Formats: sequence, C-alpha cells, structure tokens
Amino acid sequence: MSVNAAPGASPAAAPSEARAGQYLMFTLGEETFACRINSIREIIECPVMTAIPLAPDFLRGVINLRGSVVPVIDLSARFGRGQTRIGERTCIVILEIESAEGAQLLGVIVDGVTAVLEVEAADIEPRPNLGGGIRSEFIAGMIRQGELFVLMLDMARVLSSEELQSLVALEQPQQERFAAV
Repeated sequence: MSVNAAPGASPAAAPSEARAGQYLMFTLGEETFACRINSIREIIECPVMTAIPLAPDFLRGVINLRGSVVPVIDLSARFGRGQTRIGERTCIVILEIESAEGAQLLGVIVDGVTAVLEVEAADIEPRPNLGGGIRSEFIAGMIRQGELFVLMLDMARVLSSEELQSLVALEQPQQERFAAV
C-alpha cells in the first residue's frame, strides 16, 4: 500500500507506521490518538503498580504480567501533560516494542480505549513538519476524520533508544526478584 508522502519525499522516508490498516483509537484527556494494532499484545485494567524510586515522572512503575516484569509509562506525563488520574476507564495497553536488546513488553497508561478503526491509505496524511525544534519523531502520521486529525503514534519512538535501554536494564533485576518469589 502506498503512503501519502510530502512532495519530493520518497516513500522510504515516510514513517513505517503510517500506512493503511487497523488502528487502536484511545484517549489522553480530551484528545484521541491512534496506534497500529500490530504491536499491541493486549489491553488490561489498570493494576497496582510497583513504583521505582528516582525514575522519571513518566515511568509509573512496573507490573507483574503473568510472571513478566513490564515497565509502565504514563503517556500523558511523557507528553508533558501531567500524570494520568486513574479512573474507571483507565487501562494499560501492553505493547511489544523492538529495542537493541530484542522485543520488550511495555505498558502504556491511557485514559480509555475507544475503538479499533480500519484506516484507508487515502485517509492518512504524512507526519507534519512542525519546525522550530519541536520533537515530532514519535508521530507516524495523521488520520483525517472529517475536519479533524487524529495523531498516529509510532510507539517505538515515544521513548528514545536510550530510555528504552534504561527500561530494559531496569527490567532485568526486577525479573530476577520476581523469579525468587
């Protein structure tokens, strides 16, 4: 399937996630975001998390998911909007993210999941050039819905490679601790 690319841009330059297919729609506050379902393992209710001292604000802690230690990030805090208030619809989207160390499970707190949407290539706009040093590498593109746009997130890029590596390092001692219990 082709991706709508900016004039003069080659399709190879377009983000790999900005293509037709199924997308999970979820909310953070009043805004709706989307991510491809291919990296989603499951969606769970928000369990009790084990806090990690001196961790960045966006790392809410870790959970034990059937014997695996899964770091949980607060996507709202990651985007500089403050921590998500855990409510009735709050859930954790469990993703499988490729890192330098291989596949890693990562939980992402969202305010709620709204739908799985089949998106056609004609409804996808390329990642905007925001200029002025504004970070946008985690945006895979935009889904056009009438007059509005829904940002498509490249979940593997929401965290930098250094941040992902630190989560992997954090996960290993926790795995050993859970195995000893």
